[in-house]
Amino acid sequence: MSSDIEPMFVDCGIHGKRVAAVVCCHMLKPEGEKVGFIENSSEPNDLQAWCYKCESVYEAESGMTERFREFNKMAVVCVACYQKSKKYHAINGQ
Repeated sequence: MSSDIEPMFVDCGIHGKRVAAVVCCHMLKPEGEKVGFIENSSEPNDLQAWCYKCESVYEAESGMTERFREFNKMAVVCVACYQKSKKYHAINGQ
């Protein structure tokens, strides 16, 4: 899949310089309760995801309002950490 978006990079303390991705604060650690994983972009250079609770707030707010942003607390991670979160937090393959 080709992307029109130029990748941004982040220097991950674990994985080194990698393509950047964004996740909500609720899935920063791949441990504990699985919170779900909703991918919000199909662009390989613009990976974004949040958990089921964030999706509920997003829907209740009808978009990315200030309340949603405060609840979500988006965090920039490397693509390897993003994939690790996806593997851990996805429930029933979703």
